[in-house]
Amino acid sequence: MPERVLVADDDRAVREAVERALELEGYDVVTAGDGVETLVLARRESFSALVLDVMMPHIDGVAVCRVLRADSDRTPVLMLTARAGIPDRANGLDAGADDYLPKPFEVPELLARLRALLRRAVLTAATASPGERNKEGAQGAEAEEGSRSLDVLRMASLRISPGTRRAWWGAAELRLTRTEFDLLELLVRDEGLVLDHASIYRSVWGPDAGVDAKNLAGYIGYLRRKLTDAGAPDLIRTVRGVGYAARRP
Repeated sequence: MPERVLVADDDRAVREAVERALELEGYDVVTAGDGVETLVLARRESFSALVLDVMMPHIDGVAVCRVLRADSDRTPVLMLTARAGIPDRANGLDAGADDYLPKPFEVPELLARLRALLRRAVLTAATASPGERNKEGAQGAEAEEGSRSLDVLRMASLRISPGTRRAWWGAAELRLTRTEFDLLELLVRDEGLVLDHASIYRSVWGPDAGVDAKNLAGYIGYLRRKLTDAGAPDLIRTVRGVGYAARRP
């Protein structure tokens, strides 16, 4: 089975060039054009490695890496950036990146660095202590039962179960449509981050959906009413001219 790599860069030419180069080497490649899309893909799907551009719109590559590491996602990360200064590299590495490649770069070096990251990931897994492996084995019997509760997203008294597509405020279950649920899940997964209209549309309705701010505002209004009816405070904030964010009261 080929290694699966997520390539994120807002420069379409760079993104497509890296995608072609990796596919020629036998990798299964998924691409993203901004930080929001990258986070959504990284959280919903499994990858062997991430190749992230630092200077992406909405959420930059460093912030993406920091959020993933805070979520205990240890997927190897290779940063690409036009900022080659030592402070910039240190910032990315401190955020949890595993390696740094300044632009412009040569494809053979990119491939070599990616192979090195994947080798290190395999070695790290293979050299886990016997105690850790035994612990993992013991936990495996409970994994199926525990995965449902571990997958629950929480923000204040709001709980969202992506696996069962159910949501609650306290003890009150929210009756949400498919679109309302997808929208609420997206906002809560990126709690505190301002998501612009276009990013929300791509994530909830798909990459080919046209942006309709009035339609989106309508769904936000439905969500707010249902949360209010369940006793929740104002959790969804409007950032005028930009988009929306889920924030604790």
